[in-house]
Amino acid sequence: MPARHSRRTVLGLMALASLSARPSFAQISSQQPIRLNVPFSPGTGPDLLARLLSEELRQRWNQPVIVENKAGASGNIGTEAAARAAPDGQSLLVTVNTFVMNASLYRALPYDPEKSFAPIVEIATGALALVVHPSLNVNTLQELITRARNKPDEINYASPGRGTPQHLAMELFKLTAQVKLTHIPYPGSAGAVKDLAGGHMSAMFLPIHTALPLAEVGQIRILAVGGKSRAPQAPNVPTLAEAGVADFDVDLWYGVLAPAGTPKAIVDRYNAEFNTILNQPNVRALLDKQGLIARGGPPDQLAALIAKDRLRWAKVVKDAEITSE
Repeated sequence: MPARHSRRTVLGLMALASLSARPSFAQISSQQPIRLNVPFSPGTGPDLLARLLSEELRQRWNQPVIVENKAGASGNIGTEAAARAAPDGQSLLVTVNTFVMNASLYRALPYDPEKSFAPIVEIATGALALVVHPSLNVNTLQELITRARNKPDEINYASPGRGTPQHLAMELFKLTAQVKLTHIPYPGSAGAVKDLAGGHMSAMFLPIHTALPLAEVGQIRILAVGGKSRAPQAPNVPTLAEAGVADFDVDLWYGVLAPAGTPKAIVDRYNAEFNTILNQPNVRALLDKQGLIARGGPPDQLAALIAKDRLRWAKVVKDAEITSE
């Protein structure tokens, strides 16, 4: 016969089973701060999003949440540090899709976008706009294409550096539109944008929230946006697809990930919390001011996006013969 258990023992076992089945903050130490690792400088898109999320988490959980910036090597330094962190829920990575693009650019990447991390949630997307300086004397995307075809490599374009989303977006444009432009990489966005606005550079892909103020004062001209749909901040600006460059999608996307091996209960709890935060009207309004659209969704959605983008950008890097140097 099966052994009989006392009523106290049975109740105790039931309580333990209930606790172990429930995703709990007991798995995340409340004695240590949660760290949101950003592999880029303060003031960049991932940094702004990390600071927004950190403040929301701090208020909700009454626990310290620290944003740590570890910039360098196109995000590789900070990303490697985040991948090596203990998979206990105390350390997360907040990054942009450069995280995936680097996999095709660097032969000895210190992390694997799919194997080194457990995706938590897609935070937001941001539109990139193809812009030109007015001195180029082109008013539409088709005029730019015609000019570039008639005078190959004469038009120069700036980017914040090799392998950045802005760089690869323009290389994809060159491949798709069958035009030749000359790339001038800068060590960051500030110098590139300054030279573009001053007429020293002719073209560039810019985040829409950066492009709009410059366009309003006539320093640049916005020709199209690179997403599948028009940017809410610029509803009158056509997409590249609408302007004649088919199947073009180069939106920036931002995500939160944990080190590989992080328990599913922790990933799911963070995912639920971040989705709640991203659904708040004040958060959506704040992101809109930054030219971003709040996303959210399950971890699998971000995992699928990483896998898809890895293949897509690998082809662009190969076809355009881009290197990290």
